[in-house]
Amino acid sequence: MRDHYDFGKMKGEKNPYASRLKQSITIRLDKGTVSYFKGLAAEVGMPYQNLINLYLRDCAVHHKRLAMKWSA
Repeated sequence: MRDHYDFGKMKGEKNPYASRLKQSITIRLDKGTVSYFKGLAAEVGMPYQNLINLYLRDCAVHHKRLAMKWSA
């Protein structure tokens, strides 16, 4: 195997399925919630948006629901 490869002449291609992988949305979160996830993300070395996405995906996969009871 070569020690050096010249990738400068290669033509880059975008992933044709990238638009199907994720959906951009706007969501309003409490400052404390964002700070919490930013802190966790810094500990594990990943973007906080990815961490929030992983957490929400886990909730969806395991059908987790909040136990909320509204007072009348």
